[in-house]
Amino acid sequence: MTLKDIHSQHDHRNIDIDKVGVKSIRYPIVVLDKKNEVQHTVATINMYVSLPHRFKGTHMSRFIEILNRYRHGISTKNIADILVQMKHRLASQSAHIEITFPFFIEKEAPVTKAKSLMEYSCTIIGSHREKLDLVVGIAVPVTTLCPCSREISNYGAHNQRSVVRVSVRFKKFFWIEDLISLVEHAAVNEIYPLLKRPDEKFVTERAYENPMFAEDIVRAVAERLDQDPNFIWYAVESENHESIHNHSAYAMVTKNVCVPEGNAKSDHTGVMAEGV
Repeated sequence: MTLKDIHSQHDHRNIDIDKVGVKSIRYPIVVLDKKNEVQHTVATINMYVSLPHRFKGTHMSRFIEILNRYRHGISTKNIADILVQMKHRLASQSAHIEITFPFFIEKEAPVTKAKSLMEYSCTIIGSHREKLDLVVGIAVPVTTLCPCSREISNYGAHNQRSVVRVSVRFKKFFWIEDLISLVEHAAVNEIYPLLKRPDEKFVTERAYENPMFAEDIVRAVAERLDQDPNFIWYAVESENHESIHNHSAYAMVTKNVCVPEGNAKSDHTGVMAEGV
């Protein structure tokens, strides 16, 4: 029995759609781990293509078919292949994929050396029209102490939980752990999942000795990114969830590094996702 294909029917409104597809696909993956080789996690995946004006709709099932075809190895090495497959199967001029997953690193408390796992959110975003555009992003929680509060108070100062988000375009392989470490060292006051009393004393006093505005954080991270020629573009955001205000403090800096033609091609990060 042949069923009518409504999606491929002609649409008379003559309007192209920029992105159409499927969102929030939960998918088991394996990611590369600098210390332990691999770790298992679960990603949330979004897949889109452009829809030419002549088609009424897209074929949603084809996105899942393509994803399943690459279930044994979704990585920054073959994202271009996945995107080209999406363009071909869905007769589109452009394709997009977003892969977001939690990534865990074992951390030691600064004084007692108590070990525990710290979670970070990571994202791979790929687009393909005429060529591949690949961006890797991380979200790193830190703690900050307000320089103004410390300066004007007779004792103490207010602090806040902050999230530093960094997105990069790059030329060759890098480890996610190294980018996370870069952010934590720039922000000075990193967060630990497990702290004993001696550790709490240490991190509290360290924060007091290193007060930072949101502006200070993005500048500090940008300075470190500027020292690595592998990163050809970056965006750094810091959002401080204020403890004494009913708002967040926010700062952002972006930079597009000029590189010779042909040198800006992205290779791959220390990320490989595959079906489990």
